[in-house]
Amino acid sequence: MARPPESTMTSLRQRLAARARERWPQLVGITVRYHGEFAYVADRLPDGTTLPLCRLRYVGSATSWSFAIYRASHDNYEKSVLPTGRPAGTPQEALDCACGDTTAWLDPPPPTN
Repeated sequence: MARPPESTMTSLRQRLAARARERWPQLVGITVRYHGEFAYVADRLPDGTTLPLCRLRYVGSATSWSFAIYRASHDNYEKSVLPTGRPAGTPQEALDCACGDTTAWLDPPPPTN
């Protein structure tokens, strides 16, 4: 797959920044850098350093990206599936998962009798 179009890169940054403000106020800021078809998402700390969170792979859609979680123990990214069981999803789902909330977007279970 080719590098995402400029409009998609702008949209991705905006979606992730909005989700971080909405659900993750403890994040100082989200940075996104691109290398080919990949978008590397990191948290920006107050001193300017960054902590990697995840890598998204452009699969031809601005709304659906494949997901790899950053593994600090190995200093690399590992292909992952989202808690929905799908290998791709929205950038917001990926950010929630990378920040540790694997249920933020799932429907609540039906009530039990």
